[in-house]
Amino acid sequence: MCALEESLIGLDFTKLHHYVGVSAGGFIAAALANGISPRELCASFIENDGEPSETFDPSWLLTPAYGEFVRRGIMFPGLVMSALWHVTLGRKSLMNALERLSPGLPTGVFSNQAVDTQLARLFSREGRTNDFRKLKTKLTLVATNLDSGESAPFGRPGWDHVPISQAVQASSALPGLFPPVEIDDQYYVDGALKKTMHASVAMEDDVDLMICLNPLVPFDATAPQVAKVMQRGLPEHKREIPRIVDGGLPAVLSQTFRSMIHSRMELGMKHYTHAYPNTDIILIEPDHRDPELYLANTFSYAQRRHLAEHAYQQTRQMLRSRKTGLSAKLARHGISLNHDVLDDHKRHLSAPPKAPTRIGRAIATLQEVMDDLGETVATASRQQPAY
Repeated sequence: MCALEESLIGLDFTKLHHYVGVSAGGFIAAALANGISPRELCASFIENDGEPSETFDPSWLLTPAYGEFVRRGIMFPGLVMSALWHVTLGRKSLMNALERLSPGLPTGVFSNQAVDTQLARLFSREGRTNDFRKLKTKLTLVATNLDSGESAPFGRPGWDHVPISQAVQASSALPGLFPPVEIDDQYYVDGALKKTMHASVAMEDDVDLMICLNPLVPFDATAPQVAKVMQRGLPEHKREIPRIVDGGLPAVLSQTFRSMIHSRMELGMKHYTHAYPNTDIILIEPDHRDPELYLANTFSYAQRRHLAEHAYQQTRQMLRSRKTGLSAKLARHGISLNHDVLDDHKRHLSAPPKAPTRIGRAIATLQEVMDDLGETVATASRQQPAY
């Protein structure tokens, strides 16, 4: 996001017409709709800079779901007695008896209650709001109704009474990882279960430019010649890209989830192109052959700075490689690429260039004069006749 913010001239990411957030994207969409810039988000989540109320440590997402464990644990003795009764007196199979224990298993490992409380605190500050109806722009956060399987577009009419922070909690409640979120006597889980993008929610408002950010792509481990080039900066233990199956169950599940999500997104993008011909669509996503993002530990907060810098540079590289096509598409909307930023190879995410002070500008000017003088003297020396 920071790379896009710096590279697109004429586009303010905090003043867009409609924001749509799904799953973890709900955090970003809700923050942007509240006027929090990508650079401020980076300072809060990555650098932990600023006031304590403005900084985040996502480690609170790894807090065990104690409440869920207790609630299910209370049910367990009765379930065990029922299972024993069916085995001994009911003469049911052991497998049938074990199935009766399933309601006692927790629906999530980690608690996501902090999502609601932390974001409610953030959006309670002056100039922000936790109420969809008080936003200056449109915001839709999509979750999935667990009982019906239907999408829940929080923020749309009829759904806008729910606090934004709670809608983010529901939209990002990945089944198995976090418990479903109860809202108005209904239970909701991750919005990606139904659809990946849900971009039609905004396109129905006749937007002329849609920018889609998709962070999850399946990894292509079958391109060793490309991977070899991209791995030059990796530690020694990461340079050998194994087959997906060698990573065991977590790697297989990760690749399966990524592939399912991405295939649905591709179908959706084709549909959007035909259904909304007057809307220019720009999709931003990682390189499928990038081992750095694939091999990273998703739950390691310690790697956040390194991964953020890597994503920042990869996005800049992608924009440079697509600058011809992107420039033409963006120009139709009064937006242009900042080539000075894209071509600045010394630019980094963690240390954005600061506006020079008066003294700084004077020193820079003096340095330029000295450089020019030195070059003039060197040239004159080369032109002197040899004796």
